[in-house]
Amino acid sequence: MWILIVALVVIGTIAAGASLLWDKDTPLTMAEDCSSCDGTNDHCERDCMLEAAVKETPDYFDDEELDDYRGRASDAYTETEVEAFREVMETLRHEELRPWSRSLTLRGVAMPDQIKDEFFLLLEG
Repeated sequence: MWILIVALVVIGTIAAGASLLWDKDTPLTMAEDCSSCDGTNDHCERDCMLEAAVKETPDYFDDEELDDYRGRASDAYTETEVEAFREVMETLRHEELRPWSRSLTLRGVAMPDQIKDEFFLLLEG
C-alpha cells in the first residue's frame, strides 16, 4: 500500500515539474506551407512529412502513372521507366520538387537512382 502511495506522489511531482517547465505561452505551430521547407530545418521537413502522412490522399503532380512503380526498388528501373520520372521532374517548378519527393515517398514509389543526382541539383537551384 505504501509503495502505491509513494509511486503516486512521485508521478504527481514529476507531472507538476514538467508542467512548470513547459512554456505555455509559446504555442506549437506548424509551417502553413510545406513548400517553404528548404532543407535547412529538420523540424520543418519532419512536420511536413508527418502532416502529409495523415492526409487521406497524397498530392499528385500529374504523375499518377508513376504509381505503377509502387514497391519497386530504386535501382530496378529500366531507362524507359527512368525517363517517365525525368519527364515529370523536369515539368515541376522549383517549389514543387520537395513536395513531389514527399508524395512519391508517401505513395510507396522509390525515385530511380539514375535521376537522384539531377533531382538534388535542381533542388540546389
